[in-house]
Amino acid sequence: MKKIVTFGEIMLKLSPESFARLTQAHSLKVEYSGAEANVAVSLSQLGMETVFVSKVPDNDMGRSAINFVRQFGVNTAYVCQGGERIGIYFTEKGAAQRASKVIYDRKHSAIATAEADDFDWEAIFRDAQWFHFTGITPALSDNLAEICLQACKTAKAKGIHVSCDLNYRSKLWTKEKARTVMSRLAPYVDICIANEADMNDVFDFSSGKEQLNYSSIDEKSYQKVAKMAAEKLGFKKVAITLRESISASDNNWSAMLYDGTDFYQSKQYAIHIVDRIGSGDSFAAGLIYGFLQNFDNQKSLDFAVAASCLKHSIEGDYNLVTAAEVENLLNNNTFGRIQR
Repeated sequence: MKKIVTFGEIMLKLSPESFARLTQAHSLKVEYSGAEANVAVSLSQLGMETVFVSKVPDNDMGRSAINFVRQFGVNTAYVCQGGERIGIYFTEKGAAQRASKVIYDRKHSAIATAEADDFDWEAIFRDAQWFHFTGITPALSDNLAEICLQACKTAKAKGIHVSCDLNYRSKLWTKEKARTVMSRLAPYVDICIANEADMNDVFDFSSGKEQLNYSSIDEKSYQKVAKMAAEKLGFKKVAITLRESISASDNNWSAMLYDGTDFYQSKQYAIHIVDRIGSGDSFAAGLIYGFLQNFDNQKSLDFAVAASCLKHSIEGDYNLVTAAEVENLLNNNTFGRIQR
């Protein structure tokens, strides 16, 4: 199996049951999640060897987080323990015209206070083929930004593919700080993944056509942005997810890929959403899987979009689908009939 390493924060996720609002809740469901953990779990379900690297407190909450990820076959041997607390986020699912909501309580979390010597990248990357992180991780602290840089430098020195999902979060840092930090990391990134707003928020790359409500997507404008990112920052490939928001319950979902020469466009899926959190992470996992399986660019993109399409139908942040189920969707089994 191909070994993939992901690095980032895992948090305690608290959410009301079903579509209840946080202000209605008398109890909250407990899960553990984070962008890079989501990618690791997704890839593990697809049959890949995955290693999740993080730092959690040395208490029952930290151990619960490790156990939660490990149950899905992810190697957690390099999750170090220390610090004072685990990050928390509260979510409520939107429906119809009411948007979903996320509230963070993650300042001074264990990983945000991590030090460089918490992570032995030479050991972590032994026999690895791929390293993935997101823009969320360096946003958590200046120390983590430097740790990410060291990880990227070590990965590149070993010939390991590096991917980054920009995942800009305005609640974590400013656009100016994101641009400064991510511009230092960009030279080590082979594949950049973003949504329709990330490129503009992080790198100030815009097609000049402002998207007011994302009810429709101008594919040509995103081709321009992808080409700009590849030429100015040296990415070998740029993938942009394209979400047309009809409502919080119904979206059209597709993506495009630029390889420095050609543009590739996926099929568009009309999705009725069960849970959309983690859908971008499932796209990243599908793309990594495709490239490591030596799929061509079009098949890799199509696989990633189909995998993330299925994620929208699953409760929780993890994409618990197999490669066979994704291939089944790719083979136009889109009717959702019972499999007996």
